[in-house]
Amino acid sequence: MLDPYEEIMEFPFRVTDLKQWAYCPRILYYLVCLPDVQPRTYLMDVGKEVGEEEARREIRRSLRAYRLTEGRRELDVPVRSSKWGLRGKVDLVIWVDEPAPGEVIPVDFKFSHRAGEHFKLQLVAYGMLLEEMSGKPSRRGFLVEIPLRRAVEVPFTPALRERVQEILDQMRGVLESERMPPPTTQLQRCVSCEFRRFCNDRL
Repeated sequence: MLDPYEEIMEFPFRVTDLKQWAYCPRILYYLVCLPDVQPRTYLMDVGKEVGEEEARREIRRSLRAYRLTEGRRELDVPVRSSKWGLRGKVDLVIWVDEPAPGEVIPVDFKFSHRAGEHFKLQLVAYGMLLEEMSGKPSRRGFLVEIPLRRAVEVPFTPALRERVQEILDQMRGVLESERMPPPTTQLQRCVSCEFRRFCNDRL
């Protein structure tokens, strides 16, 4: 079993870091290069509580929301990959055995009204790790928009998979150089960002 330092060296990024990079590359810089500066926000706490409540509801539901009639559900599934240098935990995994070779489907609960690209990239990465670990194909996943009670299917296209790999290369560059990347070009994202006070060029 790896100690915490060895684990970070072998799996330097969390799958959620992909989402952060796609939203704003500077968030990743603060998280991996200045890990002690991240403030805790109200939205983080609310999102965690709502996600846990959604998981409790999930075990009582059918699979109809995912357009499935059969499948085995597993909550809070840990995933990791030395190949990609990623580690994380999937909110829900649906294992489908028939027809062979079956299918593995990651599901991510989001306290959001919109399944943006940054959420989709995180979901695709979960699928890539589950494929590697299980040997089953992962062709799609679902983002559960909790406020809308809606499951949005996300096909794992070659373009999305390639985008994940491109972002991982960029993330490794930041980790190795420890240089602050440019911020997002979408200024409205800075308004509610927990790191806003550290970006003096964005005020």
